[in-house]
Amino acid sequence: MSDAKVRVQVEGRQLTLSNLEKVLYPEVGFTKGEVLDYYTRIAAVLLPHLAGRPVTLKRYPDGVSGGFFFEKNRPSHTPAWVRTARLPSPGSTMQRETIEYVLVEDLPTLVWCANLAALELHVPMWRVDLNAGGTKAAAAHRERREGRGREARREDHREADLMVFDLDPGAPATIVECCRVACLLRDELSADGLRAWAKTSGQKGLQVYVPLRKTLSTQTSAYAKEVAQRLERGHAKLVVSRMAKALRPGKVLVDWSQNNAAKTTVAVYSLRAQPTPTVSAPLTWEEVESCRRSEQMRFTSDMVLRRVARHGDLLAPLLEERQRLPDPG
Repeated sequence: MSDAKVRVQVEGRQLTLSNLEKVLYPEVGFTKGEVLDYYTRIAAVLLPHLAGRPVTLKRYPDGVSGGFFFEKNRPSHTPAWVRTARLPSPGSTMQRETIEYVLVEDLPTLVWCANLAALELHVPMWRVDLNAGGTKAAAAHRERREGRGREARREDHREADLMVFDLDPGAPATIVECCRVACLLRDELSADGLRAWAKTSGQKGLQVYVPLRKTLSTQTSAYAKEVAQRLERGHAKLVVSRMAKALRPGKVLVDWSQNNAAKTTVAVYSLRAQPTPTVSAPLTWEEVESCRRSEQMRFTSDMVLRRVARHGDLLAPLLEERQRLPDPG
C-alpha cells in the first residue's frame, strides 16, 4: 500500500490527500480513495442537509475493524478556510467551556473531513445563525482567515428546526418491524397535522424526521416523548418508549431522546462503519410500507449514488417545509 500524498485543488482550495489506497472496509476492500470519491459525488445532496449544523466527526483511522473516536472540537491542524462555530459546552466531559465545531458547508471541507477518515458525520436537530448581527461580519471574516471560529449567538443552538424519532429494534425484531412502527408513527403524527419523512440509519434501524419552524428543543423533546408513549400504549406488543434493555426484546424502541439539544444523529447520506460501506439513505413511504426483508433496507454507497441519480434527494422537503408543533393539551 502506498502512503504517498497527493495535492489536489478542490473548488480553489489546496488539499493534501493521503493513504488513498488504504483499505477502510476490509470485508469488501473499500479504500479511503473510494470513501473520498463517494463523498465527492454525493456532496450536492448531502451539503444542504449539513448547512449550519455543527458536525461531530466519527473517525476510523485504521478502518471499520480498528478503533474509532468522536471529534467535536476542530483539530489543531484545521485549515484557516474551514468554517467553524464556537459554542458553549456545559457539562463537557473534557471540562471545556466551549467547543469549536466544524461546519461542513462546502465540498473542500467535506473532502478534508473524509481525508481524516471521518467515515460518519453526526449532526444535531438545530442550526447556528452565524449571520446574525451584520456589523460583526468583517470581524468574523478576519477570525476565519486567522483560523478561529465565529461565535454563534448563545441562544441559537436551543432552537430546533427538525424533530427525529430513532427506531431501534430489539432482537429478534429487525428493521422490518421498524418499518411497521414507522408507518404507525407517521399516522400518529399525521393525526396531529404533521408530515414526516423516513431514512435508514445505515445500521439496523430507521429514523423518522419532521421539519419544524424553529422551536425550543425542550418543546420538541417533550412532544416526541408524548408521541412515543402514545404509540407504546396503543401497540404494547410492538413498541417501547423506555430505554431499559429488559423491555426491548422483540420490540422496537421509539427513541425520542435524540431531540435533546446536546445530542446528535447520523446525517442523511453519511457512510456508516459497518462491514460494508452502508449509508443512511432516504426512503419513500411506499418502500417502508412494502418492506418484508431486512435486505430491502440495506443501501451501500454505490446503490445510494444510483438512487440519487434516479430520484434526486428524497429528503429535499426537509429543507423547505416548516411545520408548527400542535399546541400542548
